[in-house]
Formats: sequence, C-alpha cells, structure tokens
Amino acid sequence: MGSILLDEVDVRVAVDGHPEPKTLLHGISLSLTEQRIGVIGANGSGKSTLLRLLNGLVAPSHGTVTVDGDDTVRSVRGVRRKVGFVFTDPLSQLVMPTGREDVELSLRRSVRNPRERRDAAAAILNRFGLLALADQSIYELSGGERQLMALAAVLAVGPSVLVLDEPSTLLDLRNRELLRRTIAGLSQQIVMSTHDLELARDMDRVLVVDSGQVVFDGGADAAVEHYRALSAAGLPPVGAASWPHHPEST
Repeated sequence: MGSILLDEVDVRVAVDGHPEPKTLLHGISLSLTEQRIGVIGANGSGKSTLLRLLNGLVAPSHGTVTVDGDDTVRSVRGVRRKVGFVFTDPLSQLVMPTGREDVELSLRRSVRNPRERRDAAAAILNRFGLLALADQSIYELSGGERQLMALAAVLAVGPSVLVLDEPSTLLDLRNRELLRRTIAGLSQQIVMSTHDLELARDMDRVLVVDSGQVVFDGGADAAVEHYRALSAAGLPPVGAASWPHHPEST
C-alpha cells in the first residue's frame, strides 16, 4: 500500500485587486495509507485543492507533500507516474476523438510498438467492458461511458494511486452504480472527493474539509454524520419560512 504524507501544508493564491493572498488550505498534516479514502465537504471548502496537491497539479505554498517518498514539487514526474488523476468532467480529460485513441495515447511511452500498443489498449478497454465502444466518438457516449473511458486511459499507465475528483457528479443513477462497482474492483489506492454520501460510505476513511481545514478524520459513517451536522448548522428550522410573507391584498 502506498503512503501519501502531507506535512503542515498551506496553499495560498494571489487574487486580483486584493493585497493579501487567499488561503485555500491551511495547516494540513495527514498520513494517507488506507486503501479507500474519501474526501467530503461543501463547494469551495478546499476538497479539489487537496486532491490536486497529491499529484503536483497544485504546489504547496508552505509544507511538503510526498508520495512514497517522492516530493510532489521536486519529483513531479515520478509522482505523476504513481498517481493518476480523474477529473469531474471526462470531456476535459479525453483529448482524442475516440476512447481507443485516448488509451493508446496513454500507452505511447510504455509500449513503443504500434501493434503491441493497440493490443494493449484493446485489453484494457475489454477489462472495463468498453471494447465495443472503443471506436465511437466520445461525444456519442453516455456520461458514464465517458467517465469509464477516462478512467481506463488513466489506469493504462499503471498508477499505484488513483485520485478521483467528484467522479459521479455528472452521472445518472445507473452510471453512478456502474462507476461505484468499477472503483470497488480496483487494486489501486483510491483517494476520492464526492458529494455522494453513499459513495463516501464505501470508503475505509473519510476526511471532512471545511474552510480549508480538515475538521474531521475517521470512519465513513461518523464522517458523514459530522458533515451532515456541519451542513445543517445555521439552517432555519424545518417548516420555517425562508422568504418574506406578503398577505394577500383585500
């Protein structure tokens, strides 16, 4: 099992028109060794920034992030060979006209021979039940099929860690369940952010992120309940009016 370490990590970014940088994450120290790790939190809480730290898409402003000892800033190429990243929208990741071409593109460096590369791509697509769709335009595929194509292209290079940023957001119920079962069958260490609390409950460990900090770190059920309570805080009571009442004129 891989080991991802974050040591006193801050992420700050410059904001136009503001003299001080905006803090996206603050004081994050984590040792991530479990097989399945979930990350939940509200929009803007820092979830995506946390995930992007793990393969060097975002660099820490302070502190360090390492994957099996490789620093994500000083050894970014080595880290990206170990850590595959799947984005929320597969169309931002699938760059070739068809899924087969995308998987072959992923294999370009590791499999030099074109015929062997085509055979290897076919084997990967077949593993995910996508071979029959391999030569269709990615724009003809359903959301779930696109997400699985993106997943296959990332896994083609054999990463030991798979990071998924809200992968079920654009999926209907059937495709969400297909993705859920596919993820459950993977051997890679998984780090996944999600708004889907049922998906979160599949994880071995779940982090709750709020205002750029990890405010809960523990078992999935306890984390989900913590997040529910956090989200409900400050809401009006059930049945309370949420807008001004204007009596009918007589």
